[in-house]
Amino acid sequence: MKIFDSNSPTPVVAFLSITSKIAGIALITRIFNIIFVFSPNEWKLILEILAIASMILGNLVAITQTNIKRMLAYSSISQIGYIIIGLIANNLNGYDSMIIYTFFYIFMNLGTFACVILFSLRTGTDNIRDYEGLYRKDPLLSISLTICLLSLGGIPPFTGFFGKLYLFWCGWQIGLYFLVIIALITSIISIYYYLKIIKLMLYSKDKLLNPYLQTYIVSHTLFKKKNSIESTILFCTLGSTFLGFFINPFFYFIQENLKLSIFMNTL
Repeated sequence: MKIFDSNSPTPVVAFLSITSKIAGIALITRIFNIIFVFSPNEWKLILEILAIASMILGNLVAITQTNIKRMLAYSSISQIGYIIIGLIANNLNGYDSMIIYTFFYIFMNLGTFACVILFSLRTGTDNIRDYEGLYRKDPLLSISLTICLLSLGGIPPFTGFFGKLYLFWCGWQIGLYFLVIIALITSIISIYYYLKIIKLMLYSKDKLLNPYLQTYIVSHTLFKKKNSIESTILFCTLGSTFLGFFINPFFYFIQENLKLSIFMNTL
């Protein structure tokens, strides 16, 4: 049974891609801090294997996809591998980095899927090839999708870069050198297939647009009507661009709340 079918509604794929992973991370954190508290080495080894498998398999399968929904679905699997690094750290900084990156990931991934939903509604296709030359028809959508993809890839100065930098640095500080190196290598792989989409949108070999873009219509009244999809794209694009610059306030806020939570649990 396939987890993500290319014929599944895009909003459903987006929902599963984000909420299921957040819920899974929260559940794993809770389980490993209660059941395996007396055997840290064993559960850390399990998590390291899961993280490496997620990062490698997720990115290698994503790079072969021609359907953008499937590509993003497999890419989100690799993102879980990065987040697990903070869980393995098993300290305040590790949990901080995991929570912050998960928060950033919501904006990056939701923004990307919102762009894909809008493109799919206007063209009826999810094939990556059909994004070729999109910038000529819809510059705003092309720029928004470009920013969200670059942020997912961890390209500076976008939000994803700060999230990954903090997450990988926390892993490096506690000696997870091999895991962090794998994360860096697989991040480079992800940048490749994100840039492939961006190149298609911004640069077209042929002067003639594909049939889907020839009938592509941009409604300039959607923002005035407060269209929910375009509002989501705008909100998430801004988050994917600027949230990383506010990482220190996020860090101190989350750390203080974690300390309070630990204190309350010891009472």
